[in-house]
Amino acid sequence: MAEVAEQKKISAWRVLGMALGNRKTGFMLLFGFASGLPFALFLGTLFAWLTEAEVDLETMGIFSLIGLAYAFQFLWSPLIDKIDLPLLRQLGKRKQWIIPMQLLLGGILVTMSLLEPRSQLGMFSLLAGIGAFASATQDIAINAWRIDVADEVATIDILSTVYQMGYRLSSLVGGALGLIIAARIGWPETYMMMGGILLFVGAVGLLAPNAEGAAEMTEGDEQVRALRKAGELVPSIRNRALIAVGLLWAVAIGAVLAFMIMSMTYAPEDRPNPTEFTLTWGPWIIVATIILPALIAGWLSSQQKQGKNLLSEDAPAATGGSYALDHLYRALVLPLVEFVGRMGWSLVLILAVVLTYRICDAIWGTFAYPFYLGELEYTNDDVAFASKFFGVGAIIAGLALGGLMLTTIGRMATLLIGGLLAALTNLLYADMAIGGANMQAFSDAVGFTYLIEQVPGIGDADLAKLTITIGFENLAIGIAGAAYIAWLSSIVSKKFSAVQYALLSSLTLLVGTLGRGALGEMIEKQGYYDVFILTTWIGLAAAVLVCIEWYRESRSRANSGVIAPEAGQAMPAE
Repeated sequence: MAEVAEQKKISAWRVLGMALGNRKTGFMLLFGFASGLPFALFLGTLFAWLTEAEVDLETMGIFSLIGLAYAFQFLWSPLIDKIDLPLLRQLGKRKQWIIPMQLLLGGILVTMSLLEPRSQLGMFSLLAGIGAFASATQDIAINAWRIDVADEVATIDILSTVYQMGYRLSSLVGGALGLIIAARIGWPETYMMMGGILLFVGAVGLLAPNAEGAAEMTEGDEQVRALRKAGELVPSIRNRALIAVGLLWAVAIGAVLAFMIMSMTYAPEDRPNPTEFTLTWGPWIIVATIILPALIAGWLSSQQKQGKNLLSEDAPAATGGSYALDHLYRALVLPLVEFVGRMGWSLVLILAVVLTYRICDAIWGTFAYPFYLGELEYTNDDVAFASKFFGVGAIIAGLALGGLMLTTIGRMATLLIGGLLAALTNLLYADMAIGGANMQAFSDAVGFTYLIEQVPGIGDADLAKLTITIGFENLAIGIAGAAYIAWLSSIVSKKFSAVQYALLSSLTLLVGTLGRGALGEMIEKQGYYDVFILTTWIGLAAAVLVCIEWYRESRSRANSGVIAPEAGQAMPAE
């Protein structure tokens, strides 16, 4: 038994080494960096530049609306999955979107560096808005590329971990390092430098491997033609479902666009409140674009399984308007039908994991600085050191450890351990909320306090307990994040990766956004300690759901006759 275990261990380490030396892994790190850099520059560092340019807070509040592009990116994900860009399709199904977006983002950042925010605010805000949509579009395509190119060597687990490492590194470069550079050479020069980096990434990205081979170039057309083969749903039933789903998505997109237009064009006193919009319309947008379409997709799938409303023989090839409707069905409805049909009632469990696993992190992020600066009364320098420098390093270390765990003990075990650790680190913050005596004692006992006291200018025992708390939390977040993205990527189909992944990942972001209002109210009434206890219980509940999902996956593989892969090996490709 020991010899077998040793062979598995060697095999896992060999798989890890092969994956890290793979060409796809290198480009995944590059694309992860390119994905995170615009987010840091448009929704973080940009506000420091606007503050220095003496732009008023209300205007900066309008700038923050560009974050909606990331929250609602799934609304245009079907376009990324279906539409080919003229003259660019030869780059590859995903690269035809990735490379132009990176070059556009680089050009936008360089152009913004030539403008003066205060006197040219209109053009400045327009470029920032276009940049946010381009960045979100790039994210959709990069996530789909990661899922599509995964194989037995560059596994989805390793690619997901490397992607997040690149993303976190870029947040450090675009955030803390950007502030340091700007203090020395100025904001225009800093943004010009960052734009140059993205232009370079776009040029190098041309060499990245394609997500599909030549035989799959017409896969979309083949899926459309297959809709009219015997055994498929009759066109009239499909078209009714398409109209229903199309109307629901149109209403959702219209609501977001109307809100954006009113926010940008109305007088300040007449502008809609972003928080109220998210809390009021956010849940209905989720219902309209995910819940109701999923129910419609479930009904369509049940019709096929029951043999109802099916073509008895091949129908003539679609032409004209029917051809266009078939393509729309393939882009908007078929990804949901495939996912719901494949998962069945297991979809309820999967959505429960998606909604709870990262909710603590998604909600807590908004209140981190008020907790550090207001409640605990640390200085900006203290928080910058503990959160931005040491904290980002801890997340990267957690991602590396998570990647190793994915390779050696498997995806679901890592998902469970990461979830448990992320939940339990809330107790460390609960201790900080009542004085941090336990964290201080631990920091002193392991010698961490002594190390932090050597940091010139700010190092002391108080900073040590904050730093070690943030360090443990971010280490856990890294492990949980590596496992979660890998798991999420593993349950979507490569045929519809852009739409399915965008929908699931957006749920995590939107639910976190919707929960912040309630959490903020709880903080006001009961204080931070009770909030951290609550988020611990939510995290533990998510861990229980992961156990159930682990059992479901094991049973599913056993029932289908598929032997579960050893840790570090890839699941069979679709």
